[in-house]
Amino acid sequence: MKKIFFICLIVSTTLGYSQSKKIKVLNADNTYTDPKYPGATISLGNVFIEHQGATLRSDIAYIYQDKNLLKAMGNVVMNQGDTIMQYSKYIEYDGEAKKATSWGNVVLKDPLMTLRTDTLYFDREKQYLYYNSGGTIRDTTNTLKSKIGNYYLDSHKFQAFTKVEVKNKDSKLISNHLDYYTDTGIAQIFGPSTIISEQNSIYTEKGIHNTKTNISHFLKNSKIFYGNKTIEGDSLYYNKNKEFASATGNIKIIDTINKMVAKGGYAEYYKFKDSIFITKRAVAISLIDNDSLYVHGKKILVTGKVNERTIRAFHFVKIYKSDLQGKCDSLVTNERTGLTQMLVNPVLWAQGNQITGDTIHLISNTKTEKLDSLKILGHAFIAQKDADGFNQLKGKNMYGKFKNNQLSTLNVVGNSEVIFYIRDDKQQLIGITKMQSSKNIFITLKDSKIHTIDFIKKPDGKTFPPSEIHNNDKLLRGFIWREDEQPLTKEDIFKHDKTPLKKE
Repeated sequence: MKKIFFICLIVSTTLGYSQSKKIKVLNADNTYTDPKYPGATISLGNVFIEHQGATLRSDIAYIYQDKNLLKAMGNVVMNQGDTIMQYSKYIEYDGEAKKATSWGNVVLKDPLMTLRTDTLYFDREKQYLYYNSGGTIRDTTNTLKSKIGNYYLDSHKFQAFTKVEVKNKDSKLISNHLDYYTDTGIAQIFGPSTIISEQNSIYTEKGIHNTKTNISHFLKNSKIFYGNKTIEGDSLYYNKNKEFASATGNIKIIDTINKMVAKGGYAEYYKFKDSIFITKRAVAISLIDNDSLYVHGKKILVTGKVNERTIRAFHFVKIYKSDLQGKCDSLVTNERTGLTQMLVNPVLWAQGNQITGDTIHLISNTKTEKLDSLKILGHAFIAQKDADGFNQLKGKNMYGKFKNNQLSTLNVVGNSEVIFYIRDDKQQLIGITKMQSSKNIFITLKDSKIHTIDFIKKPDGKTFPPSEIHNNDKLLRGFIWREDEQPLTKEDIFKHDKTPLKKE
């Protein structure tokens, strides 16, 4: 008896479960069969159908109970719970697999977005739908278009492929593959993509772009184009609201108008302040008179508008140009005035001359971009190697003039001293001049060598035969030869050697 009851219970449960899986017609103005549609029950007029938590309304429906299959047409409306509404002209629904195919002006709505397409495939079991003939979704922030789209209802994740476009009032994103989350407005980008706005354009091949907060993080082959400036790096962070961008790893900032390239390991760019901050092997490269000038510092800051920029370099500063090299602790260049200030233990190498002082000023002609003049302020000292020693000039201050980027004259001011090796036409050493004056010394240079020396006031000292001058008299007080610190290549600017103390 117990076995019979158990069997009956199983049969009853199975039948009940089977019935619950069947498509049910809850209402229709007319129901009939037609030999043209074998196995189908036809419902006509105000059709209302239910299947496992979903309802469907249409003008006409063909129900195949044996196959648990539904075909409906005319003002089709499918509703899943209180959240998902779908409209179309036609639908085919498989009650066994819980899969629907809709076509003809398909519109699907959930609380976060509206999707429009011509043909839509819906898997109710997996809560997943897709199209492959072009579609558009709209949410509170964006309009997204793509040829192929997958939407996961539970996670609000939309996968878009082929001719993808995400557009809002601020920007347009163009890609061939991205994941878009309708609840957060976040787009995960895969493959070559471009974001275009009034302020700039961005290229990336991988990244995350938040369309609601306008904050993005790009991770592969990424570049931000700001008119005349391009910012690139292994990783880019961008906040559109503040017009702030930071780059990490192999960064490069290209300024086409100012003919400058900046490189380093980390950089920050503030558009509203027209400022660039660079660190980690930072270097600013400028094109000057068809040659490249490299400026390196532990930190580099570039501020100001076009033709009014100020470049600041801090700590372990070195500069390299084919005909000019230098070193100091800090450097400031003002492009509007053409003034470059080298501060704290500066040294400059030009045309075989080693130039040192408390502060060195280089002044360029802002129109021709050629060197115009030189100021050495405080403990001014110039030394030049000779085959038998060093030509030396010393004074409180020095003022020089350039001609065609070559140092042509020097005016030594205050407590002037000079040691000069004199050679004949055959370059044989014939004497060593050592003199000093409380007034100025005026020097002219030719072919990078001292050519003439004029004293404003009669100096003290004389010219010695080479054999009669003592070695101790061959060097002026404070002389330090710093040849080993000179950057001979552009790679040498990254060597952080120690700066010697002055000998006075």
